[in-house]
Amino acid sequence: MTVLDINEIQSILPHRYPFLLVDRIVELEAERIVGVKNVTLNEPFFAGHFPAFPVMPGVLIIEAMAQAAGVLVLKNIPDRHQKLVFLVAVENARFRKPVVPGDTLRLEMQIIKRRTNVAKMAGRATVDGQLVAEAEVMCKLADKEDPSATAS
Repeated sequence: MTVLDINEIQSILPHRYPFLLVDRIVELEAERIVGVKNVTLNEPFFAGHFPAFPVMPGVLIIEAMAQAAGVLVLKNIPDRHQKLVFLVAVENARFRKPVVPGDTLRLEMQIIKRRTNVAKMAGRATVDGQLVAEAEVMCKLADKEDPSATAS
């Protein structure tokens, strides 16, 4: 089941190919979201990571988790087109198994703490029910014109 398809995700997030790393949202609640990323050999990062044994970089798994979190944060904000969600911290990141072409990456994010402009979330990434990565991420909501907004 799809709650949000790629077109709806693109109406919420500013990311575009090749950096949009969430293909659909399959669950969406007030404090929790589940997204899906279909990992294919066509991904540009596989050309160099690693050509003989393609593995999705861990930092991109974390980025995919953060993008799902961004959908959760932005979804119900009326002026979301005037906002950006920046990844400002990653804690307790662990990578358990490699993610390879053909995998369907399930991204589960849960809000643990939320303030007006900051949300801390715990996340898990799984493939076929097996944990491949986990992390806590902190996201900051900022106005697009805010020059003091910092992020990576």
